[in-house]
Amino acid sequence: MNPRLVAGLDLGSTGVKVLVTDDAGTELLIEQSPTPWRHGPGGTTDLSAEDLLSTIGHLLDAVARRLPEATGDPAARIDAIAVSGMGETGFLLDEDNVVRAPAFAWFDPRGQQQVDNLPAELRDQFAGKTGLPVGVQVSVVKIAHLRDNGLSLDGLRWFNLPEFVVLSLGGRAVADYSLSSRTGLLDQDSGEPWSEMLAHLGVGTDFMPPLVDAGTDLGTADASTLPASIAGARLTVAGHDHLVSAVSGGAIPPDRYHVSMGTAEVLLRVLDAPLTTAARSRLADHLINSVRHVVPGQHVLVAGVKTGLLMRRALQLCDISDRAGRDLLDQRVCALPPGGPFTDGGIDIAGARNDDGVLSITVRTDGIDSAELFRSILLHGNDEVARLIEALDAEVPPARTTLLTGGWAGMASVRDARAQVLPDVSVSTRSQDTAYGAALFAARLLTLIEI
Repeated sequence: MNPRLVAGLDLGSTGVKVLVTDDAGTELLIEQSPTPWRHGPGGTTDLSAEDLLSTIGHLLDAVARRLPEATGDPAARIDAIAVSGMGETGFLLDEDNVVRAPAFAWFDPRGQQQVDNLPAELRDQFAGKTGLPVGVQVSVVKIAHLRDNGLSLDGLRWFNLPEFVVLSLGGRAVADYSLSSRTGLLDQDSGEPWSEMLAHLGVGTDFMPPLVDAGTDLGTADASTLPASIAGARLTVAGHDHLVSAVSGGAIPPDRYHVSMGTAEVLLRVLDAPLTTAARSRLADHLINSVRHVVPGQHVLVAGVKTGLLMRRALQLCDISDRAGRDLLDQRVCALPPGGPFTDGGIDIAGARNDDGVLSITVRTDGIDSAELFRSILLHGNDEVARLIEALDAEVPPARTTLLTGGWAGMASVRDARAQVLPDVSVSTRSQDTAYGAALFAARLLTLIEI
C-alpha cells in the first residue's frame, strides 16, 4: 500500500509555502513563492484576495506536477491539507463570501486614529480581556479603520487569513481560537467573542464565524480550480504560524523558549492555564501577548520584536537580494572583532519594538559598512529581547533552554547574537517548521500521526 500524503500550507509574512510529507512525516517536496503584498506610501502594506489565491493556486499546481516524481507513484495524491499563517491579517466577506476589502499586513501602520478614539472603558479593559496590547497591529483596529473610511460592516464576517483560504478551497466557515486570539475580538477567559467590542464596531456575534480548535475537520477541498491530485483532500486550519511552528517538534517543555525567527521574531512560552487578568495587563504593558495555543486547553505567552523586518530591510538597503549575498554578509559579520568604535556609539539602531518596525539608523563615525550595520541591528535586537525576558521572568519561572527556528536562525551571526541573551540555545534542523507543523495537523485528520 502506498503511503498517504498530506500538505502543510504556511501563509507567511515573507513567503507562502506548501510542504508535502508522507504518513511517516518524511518531507517529500516544498514549493514557495513570495507573499504578494502591495506596498504603498508610509509603509502601508496590504494584500488582495485575488493575488493571494492566485499565488496559492500556482503553488498547488506546482505540487501536483511534482508529486509523481517525488513519490515514484504516477497516481499520487494529497489526502489532507492544513493551513497555517500570520495573525492579525484577514478579510471581510459578505453574505455571498465576496471579499469587500483588502487584508492589511500585521505591520501596516494604519489605524492610529481608531486606537486614539477607543472609548476609555474599552481601552482600560482591552489587555486584560484579550491578552493583547492595544495598538494598530490588532485586527479590530484595522476593521474600525475600514468602517470609519466608508465600509459598512452590516452583513459582513471576519476571516483570518488561513480561515479564508480553507473556505476558498471548499471548507466550512469557521474561526480558529489561536488566530481569533490575535484579533482583539476574543475574551480570553470565556473563549467567546467580546460583546462590548463587537458593539463598538456596530456588529453582532455573527461577525465571527463559529469558533473551533485548530485541527478540526472542515470538510473537503472541492474548489473547481484544484488539480485532480489535490481535489478531495480533507481540510483544516492549523492556526497561528508561530504556534504551529512550536508544535512541529512535539510538545514544548514548560521551561523552554521557542523562538520563531521570521519577519517577526517571537519568544513563546507554553502554559497549562491562562494567566490572571491583572497579569495579562502587566505583560501587555511590555507588548507581550497572553493568548490561546493551537493545542486545545493550553495557553501561550508571545513576546515579539520586529528584528526580522529590520534585518530584511537592511539587506535590501545593502542591495543583497539572494542567498549567496546573505551568506557572504553572514561570514563577514561573524569575522568582526568584538566591541570597537562602531558598537560604542558609532552607530545607533532603533525600530525593533513590536509597536515600531521602522528601521532607524544614526551614524556618527566613518567606516560603517554592511557588516557593521547588520551586527548593530542584531545587538539592538538583543537589547529588546533582554527587556522582554525581564518582563516574562516577573510573571512566570525563568526559562532554562531555547530552541531557535525560522529562516533567520540559519545565519551563524544571528545564532551567535541570540546566544548572548537567551539560555542554552539550540537550533531546529528543519527548514520550514511552520509548514511542517501544519502538515502534522493535516496528518492528524487521517489519524495516522499524533502531534
